[in-house]
Amino acid sequence: MAQVKVFGLKEHLAPLKARYSEIIHACIVEAFKLPADKKFQRFFPMEQDDFYFAPGRTEAYTVIEISVFEGRSTESKKQLIHLLFERIRNELSISPEDIEITIFETPQSNWGIRGVTGDELKLNYKVNV
Repeated sequence: MAQVKVFGLKEHLAPLKARYSEIIHACIVEAFKLPADKKFQRFFPMEQDDFYFAPGRTEAYTVIEISVFEGRSTESKKQLIHLLFERIRNELSISPEDIEITIFETPQSNWGIRGVTGDELKLNYKVNV
């Protein structure tokens, strides 16, 4: 399971949502070995006066937050981050300087899904990759 939130300026993010969605999902499936049907994403197109960021970033500045069950290896998390930087640069022509990625890991017992806690779920994939 990976829950994804993507924040960016409305004028820039809105036209790219579908493509961002494809790229992010493909990278998560590859790095974390998740089944392709496990896609949970939310996009937050922001107004200019609601989205502040440091000098040196452009209007393409985008924040990607990924919440997952804890248990992924450092290598798989680094692979995901590197894949995202590479594919966003290559496929959307957005510089890694304009992308920030955070992976939040929480114990499975801290998730509530389909009426049970995450540690009670019967998963069809491994978390420890």
